[in-house]
Amino acid sequence: MSQSSVLFTSFQAGAVNLPNRLVMAPMTRSRANNEGNVPTDATVAYYVQRASAGLIITEGAQVSPQGVGYAFTPGIYSEAQVAGWRKVTDAVHAAGGRIFVQLWHVGAISHPFFQNGELPVAPSAVKPVGVQAYTDKGMEDIPTPRALEIHEVKAVVEDFRRAAENAKAAGFDGVEIHGANGYLIDQFIQDGTNQRTDEYGGSVENRARFALEIVQAAADVLGADRVGIRLAPNGSMGGIKDADRLGTFSYLTEQLNRFGLAYLHVIEALPGHPMAAPAGQPAIAPALRQIFRGPFILNGGYTQETAESALANKEADLVSFGVPFIANPDLVERYQQGAALNTPDPATFYGGGEKGYIDYPAIAEQQVGLAQ
Repeated sequence: MSQSSVLFTSFQAGAVNLPNRLVMAPMTRSRANNEGNVPTDATVAYYVQRASAGLIITEGAQVSPQGVGYAFTPGIYSEAQVAGWRKVTDAVHAAGGRIFVQLWHVGAISHPFFQNGELPVAPSAVKPVGVQAYTDKGMEDIPTPRALEIHEVKAVVEDFRRAAENAKAAGFDGVEIHGANGYLIDQFIQDGTNQRTDEYGGSVENRARFALEIVQAAADVLGADRVGIRLAPNGSMGGIKDADRLGTFSYLTEQLNRFGLAYLHVIEALPGHPMAAPAGQPAIAPALRQIFRGPFILNGGYTQETAESALANKEADLVSFGVPFIANPDLVERYQQGAALNTPDPATFYGGGEKGYIDYPAIAEQQVGLAQ
């Protein structure tokens, strides 16, 4: 691939000018300080190493203690967390990068271990399937959650608003709302997990209301051109499902057009990828691309070649990469130079120390090593 390829051209995503079309996808790495869920100095190093990405989207950061479902994951609800993230954004900006924080609430995908003994919350009391939680006793089954009352739903919207305010205070360029992967917002959107009969359930208009209220709250704080949202219309985590996914996500996408968002980020893995939809399940991303009138990011097992093809075919404006960025802090430079990629180590994806986190070498370091 030549340096003149579309992947390395600049792009305006809302209020933020990106120097290239490679987005670093949000990826849980489980290395926050577990006392207070605060980013560490290693977190700073990790994101700075990857500052050449067109845009960094951080790992999910919980908007409240209730939103936690995993150990060693950072939040963005306390002063200590904001201070920790401020170190990250200052360093990334000093390195010439741009960075959004992903705002996260896991909903039902949690455990009483993280909830002071209380049940996790969800739109309805529907037990997630096929997932477990890692607690002090190891892997444990996730219980059936309790349904949020209406005043609690509105309080969660306010948690997202405060998180957006904290993101602003922490110096982020914007926020991505995590509406994907079977977590709380997704649980409200899809009718398999949302069995409510009030203003937040039933019709697609009601099921989309929670997501749209959160988008509005974040836009009120930051301006819509500094807010993105991530959706996974064909996802299945926790057994999430909907009777009409195309209709549901098409409606939601149409409604998102009224904001003027920085982007819509859609996870839909390419065929052959472990996260790909089952055979016979139609792709939804192309339909959403046609509906959405703003910048569109695709994610799901892309390589340089498949990303270049997607951009050339106008299937997306930007492509986000996950595992390639874990193992290659200088992924942009490697793609530009046609250099070989480092081999990722899945055993160190989640948890642990600096190994597999901030010790993957850049090309320059490897070249120095070869010269010695």
